[in-house]
Order: sequence, then C-alpha cells, then structure tokens
Amino acid sequence: MSDIAIRKAGRIGHITLTRPKALNALSYQMCLEIEAALDAWANDDAVAMILIDAEGERAFCAGGDIAEMYETGTRGDFSYGQRFWRDEYRMNAKLFEFPKPVVSLMQGFTMGGGVGVGCHGSHRVVGETSQVAMPECGIGLVPDVGGSLILARAPGRLGEYLGTTGRRMGPGDAIHAGFADYFVPQAGWPALRDALIQTGDWGAIDRAAQTPPPGDLAALQPQVDALFAGETLLDIVNALRADGSDFAADALKQLSRGSPLAMACAIEMQHRLQGCDDIRTALTLEYRFTHRALEHSDFLEGIRAAIIDKDRSPKWRHADITSVSAADVSGMLMPLGPDGLKLREELQ
Repeated sequence: MSDIAIRKAGRIGHITLTRPKALNALSYQMCLEIEAALDAWANDDAVAMILIDAEGERAFCAGGDIAEMYETGTRGDFSYGQRFWRDEYRMNAKLFEFPKPVVSLMQGFTMGGGVGVGCHGSHRVVGETSQVAMPECGIGLVPDVGGSLILARAPGRLGEYLGTTGRRMGPGDAIHAGFADYFVPQAGWPALRDALIQTGDWGAIDRAAQTPPPGDLAALQPQVDALFAGETLLDIVNALRADGSDFAADALKQLSRGSPLAMACAIEMQHRLQGCDDIRTALTLEYRFTHRALEHSDFLEGIRAAIIDKDRSPKWRHADITSVSAADVSGMLMPLGPDGLKLREELQ
C-alpha cells in the first residue's frame, strides 16, 4: 500500500499522506511523488488549487523518515542522506513557489519535514489539536526544509527561540509565528474539504476561519526579544543565566537538551537570513549544514539517542553548551563549492 494518495478531485489536485501509524513521516519516495504532482499540476488548467492533508488524528506529518539515513550513515555512506535532502529541498522550493493556491490542513503534529510540506503554501490551516515545531536541534540537525526562512521571518527574536528550543506551538502560536494562516475548528474540515473540491475557491477558507484560541508567544515576546538578541549561542546563554526569570530557566533547560553545534549554527543561520524572502537562499544555506551533517555534526548521535537506543543521553561533540567556536560554525556553513545545492538549475 502506498504511503501517499495523489489524485485530481473536482477542481483541485489532492495530496493525502496515508501512513498514520508512522505519524505520516515523510519518506524519500513521498518527496519524489509530491514533486511529480507539483510538476504535473502547475500548468494543468483543470487544477485550480492544491489541497494537502493527511490521514489519522495524531499527526499531519511528524517529520522525515530518517531510519534509512541513519542506517546508511553509520556505515559511512553519506550519499543517501545528501540525495534525500537535495531532492526534498527541491520539492520544498516548488511548493513555496507554486503558481496556484496551496491549502494545507495540519492536525496534530506538524514538525520538521512536515513543516516543509505543510507550511510553505498560501493557505495554511490549523485546528484545535495542531502542534507545530522545528525540533531538529534536539537530534543534532538545524531547522531545515525551508523552515529556517519561516523562523527568520517570525516576529522579533522568535526565530532564534523556536529554532533552538524546538518549542511546540498550538494553533494560536503557530499563526503568530508565521507557520500558519487560519484557524478552522476541525469539525468543519470535512465540509471545507468538500467545498474546495467542488469549487476550487479558496474563499471558502476565509468564510470558515475563526479566531484561534490564545497562545503564549505574544505575551512572551518582550522576554524572547531581550534574551535571544545575542549574536551567538554563548551570548544567549549568558543572557539567560543572568536573567534568572522562570522563562529564562525554562529556556536554559530546553537548550541543555540540544546539540550545541546545531543550536549555534541555527542562530547564525537566522541572522544571515534576516530580511530574506527567497526560499532558495534559505535552502542553499541549510544544505551546507545537512550535506555535512552525517559526517561532521551530531546528527547520527542525536538519532541514536532519541530513536534507535532511546536512552535520551546523547554524547554531543561539544560537551559544554558554551564551547562552540566561530570556526566550528563557519566550518558547517561555508560554501560547498561544486557540491552545493543547485536549485536554480534544477528547478528550470
């Protein structure tokens, strides 16, 4: 049975993720199939818009399926992971730049690779159960799949905060931070889906949308902006340690769980992307890290600790959160030369 259902229905192109038992984790083949559908529908006059949804109640898409990436990477084969990321990022860019409306209905967990599928469209819908996050630093990776661009465009210093701590956002916070656009109660999603199929009219989303339940990020914004304003991870950690507030203590606790190298690089990426509206720039920067990740970062160890052995005790390359040097960050984010992501050529 396929992990994804792709078909034309009424006035729309309809993509449904169909592996709910795996929280709709995104496989390499699913990325390729989504890209093929985008290519087929971009100039198809019968398709007025695209709808992306998922089966199951627990997740829209909880992330990328990284089991094979771990298996090949631990054998010293880094090419599979590099190819996965390269092709996934090309699909992310095509979603972001798609010439027609793209609607996503994101219930439950939308994390990592799920953000790359659900959060680049024009009409991003969340409901009561939605939990959106970029938790990559917790497994030694940086926020990627174009998520670095969404973080960089978030209000104030939320990008640095959300990208390093992996904090989960309910529907109100996801809208506030720029990961979603509309709150529609999930009881109304079947009727909304039917209306979109029948009419291809995105105005149905406006008519169904309601005020989201209140989140926490707007109230936390002054503290986030003050304490996550540093140039480096060390600056931020020092500010948090000096503050002494409950918010600072909780943030430090969250930072203590992540890969120091990944968090330091994520912060630098946010700063480089400030004012950027081009997803290709963000993906190219992300790929500098992910191309090197299997060999030179904490990624394999992060997967081992979180998913394989599940001991939750990763042995990071930097034992202290403040010990990542500028050279360490530069080494992960320097241009890749001929191995760099070539989206402009590949997308033409």
